[in-house]
Amino acid sequence: MRSILRTGDPIVRSVAALCMAGFVVGLSFGAIAAAAHVPLVKIVAMSVLVYAGGAQFLAVGIGSAGGGVVAIILAGLLLNARHVPFGLAIGDVIGDRAVTRVAGSHVMTDESVAFALAQSEPAARRRAYWITGIVLFCTCNVAGVIGALAGSAIGDPATFGVDAAFPAGLLALVLPSLREKPALRVAVAAAVAALVTTPFLPAGLPVLVALVGLVFAIPLPLRERATSS
Repeated sequence: MRSILRTGDPIVRSVAALCMAGFVVGLSFGAIAAAAHVPLVKIVAMSVLVYAGGAQFLAVGIGSAGGGVVAIILAGLLLNARHVPFGLAIGDVIGDRAVTRVAGSHVMTDESVAFALAQSEPAARRRAYWITGIVLFCTCNVAGVIGALAGSAIGDPATFGVDAAFPAGLLALVLPSLREKPALRVAVAAAVAALVTTPFLPAGLPVLVALVGLVFAIPLPLRERATSS
């Protein structure tokens, strides 16, 4: 671990800054779940075994509204369907062994994937992915327990403006790649699709709709051929 977390490493510094926001979000989840009368053992189990921030908040919301287990599972699967293309993108980063693939898949988040793909060298991609995944996992779980014990005093992360920290961090990682025209086309198409559907779809689903922007990564001759066929 010491060889991975090298002092002065820019990746470590960036992840440390991101974890500050992650800690507050974890506190908020624990507090909101406790306020919804979710037992501490279930809060801990959800954080450790599910580990999907949006799906965790969604599960508490559906459960509080009277929704059943099936509704919670289906909503969580739909919300996290974006992890399928994420897995394809970083399959070579987490290694070939079954243990590392299971562990790497479990700590997969938007942030760990973005940090990994922002690196140009394979070794740097692996380090960025594992550092981000492991540190965020530990941070969010510890914060969730503290938040659950603190009760509902913390409230919604939007109150502190921390909910904007994750999107801002991801945007900073993506910006350099937007100098390339294919990436810019994908980003613009995805943003338009998400913005247009946001007023009509539940939270989280516009992100999935934005995946249609990947069509613009296909070279134009191939798109025309696929359309004509």
